[in-house]
Amino acid sequence: MSTATPTRAPHSDVPVPHKPAGGRAGAGLFAPEQLITSLPEAFRKLDPRVMVKSPVMFVVLVGSVLTTAFSFEDPGDWFGWTISAWLWLTVVFANLAEAVAEGRGKAQADTLRRARTDTVARRLLKDGSGSEERVSGTDLTIGDLVVCEAGDVVPGDGDVVEGVASVDESAITGESAPVIRESGGDRSAVTGGTKVLSDRIVIKITTRPGETFIDRMIGLVEGAARQKTPNEIALNILLASLTIVFLLACATLPPLADHAGTHLTTVVLVALLVCLIPTTIGALLSAIGIAGMDRLVQRNVLAMSGRAVEAAGDVSTLLLDKTGTITLGNRQAAEFVPVAGTTGAEVADAAQLSSLADETPEGRSIVVLAKERYGLRERHQGELSGAEWIAFTAQTRMSGVDIEGRKVRKGAAGSVIAWVGERGGTVSGDAGPLADRISGAGGTPLLVAVEDERGARVLGVIHLKDVVKDGMRERFDELRRMGIKTVMITGDNPLTAKAIAEEAGVDDFLAEATPEDKMALIKREQAGGKLVAMTGDGTNDAPALAQADVGVAMNTGTSAAKEAGNMVDLDSDPTKLIEIVEIGKQLLITRGALTTFSIANDVAKYFAIIPALFAAVYPGLDELNIMRLSSPDSAILSAVVFNALVIVALVPLALRGVRYRPMSADRMLRRNLGIYGLGGLIAPFAGIKIIDLLVSLVPGL
Repeated sequence: MSTATPTRAPHSDVPVPHKPAGGRAGAGLFAPEQLITSLPEAFRKLDPRVMVKSPVMFVVLVGSVLTTAFSFEDPGDWFGWTISAWLWLTVVFANLAEAVAEGRGKAQADTLRRARTDTVARRLLKDGSGSEERVSGTDLTIGDLVVCEAGDVVPGDGDVVEGVASVDESAITGESAPVIRESGGDRSAVTGGTKVLSDRIVIKITTRPGETFIDRMIGLVEGAARQKTPNEIALNILLASLTIVFLLACATLPPLADHAGTHLTTVVLVALLVCLIPTTIGALLSAIGIAGMDRLVQRNVLAMSGRAVEAAGDVSTLLLDKTGTITLGNRQAAEFVPVAGTTGAEVADAAQLSSLADETPEGRSIVVLAKERYGLRERHQGELSGAEWIAFTAQTRMSGVDIEGRKVRKGAAGSVIAWVGERGGTVSGDAGPLADRISGAGGTPLLVAVEDERGARVLGVIHLKDVVKDGMRERFDELRRMGIKTVMITGDNPLTAKAIAEEAGVDDFLAEATPEDKMALIKREQAGGKLVAMTGDGTNDAPALAQADVGVAMNTGTSAAKEAGNMVDLDSDPTKLIEIVEIGKQLLITRGALTTFSIANDVAKYFAIIPALFAAVYPGLDELNIMRLSSPDSAILSAVVFNALVIVALVPLALRGVRYRPMSADRMLRRNLGIYGLGGLIAPFAGIKIIDLLVSLVPGL
């Protein structure tokens, strides 16, 4: 897999567009404008056909309708009206949490819609004449070839099959700098709605109108295409089961109350039921899932489903490409090693001189190292008159210069040794062992040779090495603490791969990897019950991306890779896979933490309401009335008010997510029980008591 870092067009060649208006969505968690715009949607969600998708909140809605109906029978019953009002607020607050979460996605969708235009396409005729016809972008079909030149808007998703051009993708990625798109490589995919800034390209359309990448993004970030994940469905079933249990429990209370000589009204029973069922997590569950996908969108990652986000949280094995992910992507000169009878300064001087015609990143790094290590002034080709420059090519694998009767060469060991041999020169006996030592350490040896009046000979060896990105070892240590195994994938030989793997701190590596090798590795890990995540950008990565549980395709990559993966990184940053795993874990932890809080919360409310409600009939229960609430009515009303307000208080946490810290599963469980379990028990006692004190001050209640 090639380096996936997007290639930016030179600023001198193309204008740099500004970021689209609106930027990325979701700057604030609870900005006033978000509340205002989301409130009407919260009321629209009161439709029973929408509410029934959340069984817990549907029960609260039915209860709100019942208490309101009974309150109409006795208009002077302020207790009934107050309970009804707070039950309606509970439902609205739950809908508001979901509406705010969806609203952040819709803001992103509005930005994307501005990029989607009904363009006129220049379609090439299929007769092979090269003639064009102008058609609407909506009339394009899969396989059509269209021409785009500077200033044209790409009419649909496709792959560049001819030419190279700089493209403005700011409407999708939010990145103002243009990117290079070219045929025949892993940066060939273009997206409908982006704009060509220079040159001419021919694009082969790969999607139908209405099914473009932008259309899919709009549907996903709006939440319209968000399907509940298996874990979310399972939790909904659990919450529905608990609701049924509490419904049956509440249904048995009236006979007990009648037998004890008291009477429980329908309003009281509904309020009691709503306080005991898990309304907190029932209200926030959907918002947690939507916010999880939204956090990915904020990092320019498009998840094709909520299932993919959840799977990222359960990943056990991470496959990471070496180039561009673990290393910087370009080998850099690290050392000049002289052979016997030569000095390091001589090697550096010859290496720098022979690299002036080498425009590769490796060649430039040699020039810089000679300047930094030996103080050699960086020379330029133009100042050396009469010099004949030998540019580096893949065929010769050497670069150099012929100047003033002296020939200097630098390049691959085999090529340089052959060059010296052709001129009847000699290769120092320690040149081979030095090159082997560098190879064994994971580096790449380049030989430096010269031919002058003393004949042709090797001066020394340049040590090129892949530079591991700063902080990678620490990040891999964090992943290890998460229980995640990291595997580096590379096409390098095993010796080089082993050296880089040890320096970076990964758990394992796959050297000289082929697409088949990647597939086999993924299947082996999955056969052991592990979930696997990987990144890819090329067509040859598509099978492995499809096989992986979390396949993150680079936006700069081919259409095949993007179709195969279940996530697309719009920034094409392979290291983002680590962030994706953290976001997935954060989603699962947030859901688990708030579920723990909700259930503990319900237990606390049970001990707050039942003793106050029945203490007069069963004096023994008064021992459990530790809060000493003012009256049964005040206890019930205080619990209902607290039940509604706690939803609002937890909405920012549901949207932001519980912070994830790498730790073992048992330690994480203890932490959640300690913070959210204990907090869920204590908060209702304090909150209900405070509300009870305030309620007792209101005349008539």
